[in-house]
Amino acid sequence: MSMNRPALGAGPCWYGTCVYTRFMASAKERWDFRVATATDQLVRQAAETADRTLTDFVVDAAIIEAERVLADRSQFVLDAEQWARFIEILDRPPQSKPGLEKLFSRPSIFVDE
Repeated sequence: MSMNRPALGAGPCWYGTCVYTRFMASAKERWDFRVATATDQLVRQAAETADRTLTDFVVDAAIIEAERVLADRSQFVLDAEQWARFIEILDRPPQSKPGLEKLFSRPSIFVDE
């Protein structure tokens, strides 16, 4: 499900793409934020368990979550039965909706005329 993710970096990566090891040297943006002590301990332990740097672990997790959120807004997956039903609905002739026709015939309240 990778969108515009850089090529794989060097180093151990069990889930996702390690972007830090190869690309951080050329990164120009810096993130600086605070987290609760329990969150810090949890994420550091996970990074250490995965044998990755904290930065690598956090950046990779952020990229994966960002791709998931954005894909959720632009892609959806259907099995064969759901796809057939979806196509059937799309292929139906349009229905007349008098209420919508009336609503859209009025001037918009968001446009100054």
